[in-house]
Amino acid sequence: MNPIELAKHTPAMQQFLGIKAEHPHSLVFFRMGDFYELFFDDAEKAAKILDITLTQRGQSAGNPIKMAGIPYHAAEQYLAKLIQAGQSVAIAEQVGDPATSKGPVERRVMRVITPGTLTDSALMSDREDAPLLAIVPSTKKSAWGLAWLTITSGDLKLTQCAPEELPQYLARIQPVEILCLPGSENQIKELLLESSGSDINLSGHTIPDWVWTPDEGHRRLTDIFQMSSLQGLGIDNQELQASALTAAAAVLAYGANTQGLGWHGKLPHIQKCQFEEDQNYIGIDAATRRNLEITETLRGESDPTLFSLLDNCSSAMGSRRMRHWLHHPLRQQAVVIERHQAIETFLAHPFVLQDIQQILKQVADVERISARLALGSARPRDLSSLRDTLKALPDLAAKLNPLSAASTLLKKLAEVLASAPPVLDLLERAIAPEPSVVIREGGVIADGYHPELDELRRLGDDCGAFLLELEARERERTGIANLRVEFNRVHGFFIEVTNGQTDKVPEDYRRRQTLKNAERYITPELKAFEDKALSAKERSFALEKQLYEALLAELQSHVTACQTTAQALAETDVLSCLAERAQTLGWVRPLLHETAGLEIKAGRHPVVEGQLAKRSESFAPNDAQFDNARRMLLITGPNMGGKSTYMRQIALIVLLAYVGSYVPAANAKMGPIDRIFTRIGAADDLASGRSTFMVEMTEAAAILHRATPQSLVLMDEIGRGTSTFDGLALAWAIAQQLLSKNRSWTLFATHYLELASLPGKYPQCANVHLSAVEKGHGIVFLHTVQAGHANQSYGLQVAQLAGVPQEVIKEARKHLVRLEETANQESRATQQSDLFTQTTPVEIEMDPLTEKALALHKEIEAIQLDSLSPKDALDLLYQLKNK
Repeated sequence: MNPIELAKHTPAMQQFLGIKAEHPHSLVFFRMGDFYELFFDDAEKAAKILDITLTQRGQSAGNPIKMAGIPYHAAEQYLAKLIQAGQSVAIAEQVGDPATSKGPVERRVMRVITPGTLTDSALMSDREDAPLLAIVPSTKKSAWGLAWLTITSGDLKLTQCAPEELPQYLARIQPVEILCLPGSENQIKELLLESSGSDINLSGHTIPDWVWTPDEGHRRLTDIFQMSSLQGLGIDNQELQASALTAAAAVLAYGANTQGLGWHGKLPHIQKCQFEEDQNYIGIDAATRRNLEITETLRGESDPTLFSLLDNCSSAMGSRRMRHWLHHPLRQQAVVIERHQAIETFLAHPFVLQDIQQILKQVADVERISARLALGSARPRDLSSLRDTLKALPDLAAKLNPLSAASTLLKKLAEVLASAPPVLDLLERAIAPEPSVVIREGGVIADGYHPELDELRRLGDDCGAFLLELEARERERTGIANLRVEFNRVHGFFIEVTNGQTDKVPEDYRRRQTLKNAERYITPELKAFEDKALSAKERSFALEKQLYEALLAELQSHVTACQTTAQALAETDVLSCLAERAQTLGWVRPLLHETAGLEIKAGRHPVVEGQLAKRSESFAPNDAQFDNARRMLLITGPNMGGKSTYMRQIALIVLLAYVGSYVPAANAKMGPIDRIFTRIGAADDLASGRSTFMVEMTEAAAILHRATPQSLVLMDEIGRGTSTFDGLALAWAIAQQLLSKNRSWTLFATHYLELASLPGKYPQCANVHLSAVEKGHGIVFLHTVQAGHANQSYGLQVAQLAGVPQEVIKEARKHLVRLEETANQESRATQQSDLFTQTTPVEIEMDPLTEKALALHKEIEAIQLDSLSPKDALDLLYQLKNK
């Protein structure tokens, strides 16, 4: 708005427009008395999202100024809705004194609330982190910079990745807000669409240009950690890591500015920075996380998932750490084995485990309280919760101590918990047992902490007693029996004497008011008390606020210790939860070793087993074995036979083992795993112009380019999205590539029975199938994995189970017979045993038992049941039994 137009507005509106110009991409909450007001487009947008009344106030350029408002005291519930809708909000508070201000009260933006910079517990999920991520493309395509900050924990991480790896990192980090270098938005969006078909909202346009430099990132990190070089963090300012340092500058500056510290400000609770190497974690791309339903189902729901099954944590901190561990399985076996040992120790002491979990249920969210302490935004209940948690720590450490000899990890945790921050005594003295929710209501500072505050409270609370005592003294001194000491809001305190007794009034009485039948007086003592009493409550609130702010300042020096305690509590919670889950669900400790291979005895799918248990049904366990002589299982069998479940359960068992959990199996041994890949299910992405088959091939391409001999690969129904011969040829070629080039541990499920000849060419491939038994024209699924390949896919039987009309099934059965006869005739005419005879000398050889079973199957198919008499049917049954 130009200066001439601006001058036409009231001073308050000019102030609003000035603030809005500084925060053009945020809704401005403009504090006016007991309300936050929004104007112009902000008001329209907020009114629609919040479903509040849109009104108007004054005019601009001849048009009414649209306005909407929300009560100051109820702001949190409205802010939560706006944040969920993806909006950011700039909070402009009154910082001037209305009584002394000439013109409009001074207002200043105290903080900017965005999805990735929330600290208020009422605005965010207790059991999920909300990382803020910055992405900086590099001039070198192999070195894009990423930095992400979890502002509620002060956890900062940096890394670099190849552009094609970006979707995998996004799936692991799960950011709620993404900043990107201005001008790179389209480049990043195109990359995400090409690689994963996903779209995402990007921001960062509000960050000043001078922030986006590696030198600024280097300066901020050295300032935070008080070091001249970043080599101690595994970071230097070379060109190789320049993009990561630039991303770090962006998240740190953005985070500081949203907390009211300005673009040059420094977040006080950033206590550690880690440069992540790709080798630290088992690689899991976005498609794999989705297919394995780790924390979200394929329908986007939170239950049933692996996380929902495992998350029996006692605290919100534990739940967040559990979620983090599930998305960050480790490659370092030594760290994982430490976790297994801790769980084993808990299971050996079940009563101690129960006691520890009971104590953990009493602890508060120390991690997020620590962040609010550092930022000066901690509320009274935060401090009382911290106090109560610190009280419980000695008991918790004492319970862990006896277990320390059997577990080095539990020993470390016990030592941390025993050396909690030394602020318990201060909190017990300073904070009331049950403090008010907010400081402005008073009742936060404990009695006895500050003598002046106690006196002010006494004046406010004991006013009635003082007046009664004064009245008794004055009656005795004056001899006026009906003298009264009273108070009203208009005239304050006074002594009332009836007209007939005024001659007895002492000289120190001063007339305050004359009534028809009485006179009212004030004395020096009563006046002094009045001055104290009338302002006592306001002064006590002001002093209490001052004492509270001083207390926060003193506690800020202990933030690092509080964060360390929080980490130990969260880890103890996760380990105890995993132990309880292993005990309840009947899981076992996996054995990790350096020898290549994977062996699982009686493995189960944890989530499916849990869902079946709710219906009092049992899960059919299955084995899986891989070694250098057996690298692929070619899985055939009917739809609904359990092929996908079997493959997923192998991946989930591996994932759980490398998270540090026990696993659902009778026995599990495994060597190093570097990545887990899945290509399961069929889904299109029409929004980005990708068909089901295109999605399928994109995921297959990613696997073929990146899988190694230490990768676990799940391929389900590859090639089914195109014509039969195209799909069959692709499935054959992809399986061959995985066997000969990638040499990964591969579970390859297919309905192309022609692939059953692969083991003849590649001995490291083995045929297995999910068994099923026909019953009439129906089918019974056994869900057990057996050696050898299936002879048919039972498609018609499954269609019948699905409720396809019987006349359709009959027609399909007739057509199937015609197709099979035609195929057999063509096969005899060309003497071609299968589609791959021309490209490979391998032929399918059936064992005598299989040939006999096929002949018997054809004989049974030829029986006309409706034409058989009971005796003929019995005779036929005896004949079949003999065969």
